[in-house]
Amino acid sequence: MQASEGARAVAAAKSIAKSLGLTADEAVVLQDSNKLSLRLLPCEVLARVAPESAQVAQFEVDLARRLTEVGSPVAVLDPRVEPRVYERDGFVVTLWSYYESVPAQEVSAAEYADALARLHAGMREVEVPSPHFTDRVEEAQQIVADREQSPDLAEADRELLGDTLRTLRRRIGARGTEQLLHGEPHPGNLLSTKDGLLFIDLETCCRGPIEFDLAHAPDEVGDHYPGVDRKLLRECRILMTAMVAAWRWDRDDEFPDGRRMGVEWLELVRTALEREGLDVSG
Repeated sequence: MQASEGARAVAAAKSIAKSLGLTADEAVVLQDSNKLSLRLLPCEVLARVAPESAQVAQFEVDLARRLTEVGSPVAVLDPRVEPRVYERDGFVVTLWSYYESVPAQEVSAAEYADALARLHAGMREVEVPSPHFTDRVEEAQQIVADREQSPDLAEADRELLGDTLRTLRRRIGARGTEQLLHGEPHPGNLLSTKDGLLFIDLETCCRGPIEFDLAHAPDEVGDHYPGVDRKLLRECRILMTAMVAAWRWDRDDEFPDGRRMGVEWLELVRTALEREGLDVSG
């Protein structure tokens, strides 16, 4: 968020917490991109704050509650307050339990795969309206196709990303057994806590093959996940890489050092296509 907007977002979160009887004298910024994640102290609450005009907070709250009920490995909403979306000064705020990280230790690929498999199992037990993964691919395609939205993207790179997104969206969309997915279960959305591994950030949930989720995890995780279609997983990895590259070229992207990452992920797309011998032109 811009500095002025960020200050208002912090104030909104602290004000809401205090109105609910929580002591929130200090706010520590944990993540600052298109939304703000704050650790409120001394009440130990994780506040997620987003502009009112661009959020799916209610979906995330509803899904988190239902997944918690079926025992899925997800972070839970703070039990001291009503589990809902709060609004103030143009922002929406959700309040979650804050988890202290377990002392530094590497999460094994087997543990990661087990946690993701348990999450997927829980997701098969809940029915919620959710977008298809191809809807998210289409959002990336729109960024690439709109020169005003991605003005710094070179034409050759624009063509590469556009062709890759279009071709793999079609190929992957016609294969695999589909279910509700996390959408972005990468290491940044996995917490190692005293309660075990927990997934956070459910706003990206969508429907699709489990390989689409696995594409966001480290390569070794797929080796420990049962029943994986290896070829489909490789194609999903390329698609995911192209999507991330497209988002980094969005003129409104606020990801730290995003443009440098956009260049790097473009090269990853080229390398992966060559390695797999995939022709996405035409």
